[in-house]
Amino acid sequence: MVRVLAVADEVCDPLWGPRSAALAPDVVIAAGDLPWDYLEYLASTVNRPVVFVPGNHDPAVSRARQHRSGQYLHAGMPCEPPRPAGCLNADGTVLDVAGLRIAGLGGCVRYRPGPNQYSQREYRRRAGHLVRRVGRAQRRRPGPVDVLLTHAPPRGLGDEEDRPHHGIEALHPVLARLRPQWHLHGHIHPHGHPRPDRTAGVTTIRNVVPYRLMEITPAGQLPVGAGRAP
Repeated sequence: MVRVLAVADEVCDPLWGPRSAALAPDVVIAAGDLPWDYLEYLASTVNRPVVFVPGNHDPAVSRARQHRSGQYLHAGMPCEPPRPAGCLNADGTVLDVAGLRIAGLGGCVRYRPGPNQYSQREYRRRAGHLVRRVGRAQRRRPGPVDVLLTHAPPRGLGDEEDRPHHGIEALHPVLARLRPQWHLHGHIHPHGHPRPDRTAGVTTIRNVVPYRLMEITPAGQLPVGAGRAP
């Protein structure tokens, strides 16, 4: 069982204090639109991996690489270390962290100029790239995806009708292909109204704004014939 602290969109003051360490998660999963300082604080205080995807209000995430000398480089030139420091960017890729396999897709459907926003057509391309990345990872190390982490929800499954909060159409084939236990997302603020879980096939879809504490059994450890998510 992996203890997961999932966060998104709204800074929770109790977590910016001793409560975050007291929750004792094995991993922090962040679904976007949170200050880099907040994620860096969680990474240092909890002292466990932090996996994130960027949201539409986040700055563009640096793709700097660390040279064997220790210097970070971008396009071959020295640069500052990428932020948020101490956190793993899952956008467009798949990561094996804390016993879970996490596939990520950041941003939202474009409604104004800015980073981390894409048309539905661009999302179809990005989703196809993600599925191929997962396939390559599974050939190297077989095993199912436990968590699909996105900023925005699928279209028609927990999104809203105003343009800034449209869901992503391309997530439907991703869910059908990857069959994760969980799909965790943010972007849709509760504003005091409950946001119930939804299902798509074997996947439970959960809005984690501002935070949720969960326990996830890696799919590879579930008994044969057991449900993928409670």
